[in-house]
Amino acid sequence: MAKLEKLRALLVLSRPAFHSVGVVPFILGTVLSWRLDGTFNWEIFALGTLGVVFIMLATYYAGEYWDFKEDALSARSGSSRFAGGSQILQRGLLSRYVAFWASIVGVVLALAVGFVLQFGYQTGQWTLFFGVLGIFGGFFYSTRPVRWVSRGWGEIWIAFCYGWLPVAVGYYLQTGTIALVIHWMAIPIGFTIFNVILLNEFPDYEADLSAKKTNLAVRLGLERASLLYSFVNVGSLVAMFFSVSQGVPLQILWFYLPIMLLSLVLVALMMRGYWQNRAILERMCAANLIVNLGTTAAFIFAFLS
Repeated sequence: MAKLEKLRALLVLSRPAFHSVGVVPFILGTVLSWRLDGTFNWEIFALGTLGVVFIMLATYYAGEYWDFKEDALSARSGSSRFAGGSQILQRGLLSRYVAFWASIVGVVLALAVGFVLQFGYQTGQWTLFFGVLGIFGGFFYSTRPVRWVSRGWGEIWIAFCYGWLPVAVGYYLQTGTIALVIHWMAIPIGFTIFNVILLNEFPDYEADLSAKKTNLAVRLGLERASLLYSFVNVGSLVAMFFSVSQGVPLQILWFYLPIMLLSLVLVALMMRGYWQNRAILERMCAANLIVNLGTTAAFIFAFLS
């Protein structure tokens, strides 16, 4: 029974729901390879997805280990599904070193998948490089001494690693090239995941401030961070419409319409200061995640229709 409880704790520590923000853009890149190039290999897709998951596991486990103090402080100000970590380590359900070594194993397994893809399936000379780039941005988001989150680069790295990178890699592994349209599609996806990270820092603000975790919300203060959020959200809308002029099918606008409306509602709530209400902020974080996933899904549906 004890082993089963530990396995359950490890599953919660893995944050499976948050793997969608990396897997869905990778699926988009694969869909593009099929629709634009007529190329699709199930084995490459499966291994590539596994590699993406291993990198995210390494990232999340490392975050749980290195953000232990901040997450413990965050729990005292109220629980959140989107901030403060899983609280598995703080509750003593697993040792901190389980998270540390699990993150190392995630890195090793991700690199192993990269070797198999590049040298076994001949997916292209940049395969391992892209994998290392994802590890460099994700694993070191919280890991010291690099710790991007405290250097003012964390949110930008996440926008890249969950925006351009998985879409481009999903396409590259299948075709050995990267279509120009991907660069334009990655902008609204990157903007929305940037805002997911930024808004998720709001519930943790006091804890991060106390622990001197100098992420973007701490550096700017919540008032200015709310303005940045609104600016980036509007930017994602503009980028989405611009992508249509760069080769994205026009019908995407029908799929994107409800996401656009939800995004505008979030901007209105931010500008009116509703982020100061913790209960409303929790709902905003959930809606914000839907905006990110919905933006990527709109591209998928547009190219499949």
